[in-house]
Amino acid sequence: MKWVTRSHVHVDRVACPWVISRFIDSEAQFLFVPRATVLEVAEREGAIAFDTTGAPYDHDGDLCTFDVLIRAFGLTDRALLRLARVVNAADTGRLADDPLAAGLEALAVGYALRHPEDKTNLARQFEMYDALYAWCALDVAKGP
Repeated sequence: MKWVTRSHVHVDRVACPWVISRFIDSEAQFLFVPRATVLEVAEREGAIAFDTTGAPYDHDGDLCTFDVLIRAFGLTDRALLRLARVVNAADTGRLADDPLAAGLEALAVGYALRHPEDKTNLARQFEMYDALYAWCALDVAKGP
């Protein structure tokens, strides 16, 4: 399936393609377009829009789009839910909500500076998200 969102990816627009690829749609194709054209491109391409106003998957109250996707697809993996706390805190600017959030935000900025082309940025950051997910699995295995 095709998925479309705003260009110039940052925390949520990297985390969402990661969770989509790893847990929802292993054959997902991602399109990155200017904010004003996301819904138009989604309709024209038969794609699912995300992380933009009017998209089926977007922020909902205190939830970032990553959280909304997890809820919508009924994902319950404990490590993924731990990762969601980090992503939410980093994406919503509530960095004090999770001790890893400021680091994720810093990495997102650094990747964007090093790899301004969205698909390259995504490919590079997926490795980092895989590693962070592995850490989250270790963290939740330790218990409260």
